[in-house]
Amino acid sequence: MSEIPEHLLKRAQAAREKAEASQETDKDAAPNADTSNQTTVAVVEESPTEQKDEKAENVLKQIESGLGAKLITSHIAPHRGLWIRVASQDWRETATYLRDNLECSFFDWLSVIDWMPSPYGRELDTEQDVEPLTEGGEEESMEWGYTGGQTRFQLICRVYSISQDVGVIVKADLDDQNPRALSLIPVYPGANWHEREAREMFGVTFDEHPDLRNIYLPGDFEGHPLRKDYPLLSRRMKPWPGIVDVEVMPGEENE
Repeated sequence: MSEIPEHLLKRAQAAREKAEASQETDKDAAPNADTSNQTTVAVVEESPTEQKDEKAENVLKQIESGLGAKLITSHIAPHRGLWIRVASQDWRETATYLRDNLECSFFDWLSVIDWMPSPYGRELDTEQDVEPLTEGGEEESMEWGYTGGQTRFQLICRVYSISQDVGVIVKADLDDQNPRALSLIPVYPGANWHEREAREMFGVTFDEHPDLRNIYLPGDFEGHPLRKDYPLLSRRMKPWPGIVDVEVMPGEENE
């Protein structure tokens, strides 16, 4: 399952607060009416109950027992999935354990996350990329998703246990200067082109992969386009045409 970016959560929260403030204003401005015939109904708000996901909790217990100290941290999103984080050197061993011991026989996908904030200010409300911060400028700190992190790049994959009806998302921190990990092809042959794409777009090396050729770009192409610090020239030369198509958030219609 994909994680909701922090900036979208902030925009949604701001929209909710604005809508609530608007409702309060409307109430204050409404004329006093005859309430003699109206009945007051008390509404009791029920406190939200904590959701449980017994299937994911059972799988996590097995992972904790099987991986021991190799499991760095974990997170359960009830009925959405189980996230775990391991060290990059334990990447293939973790996948092997999930397949052999938890019947995670279905390989879903594999990719890389670059958590570094873009130095070009690339955001939904930015029509054009800005110039990178010069020396002495204040750099935005990195924020990680579920299970946290310590490095700029994280390797991520999702496998699924059909028998237990639970998906497991595995993450591993990668070295910023030399991001690499063992290929999962011996465990999940379907990881082949996912790893090729990750190397091409993010510059991650997968040791023991039999053929790390480019899929989309020419073989002599320089750079990795999905890294946050890769300059998108089209955004530098003219306003992004997609900015006019951004969907208006609830409560922003009158802005």
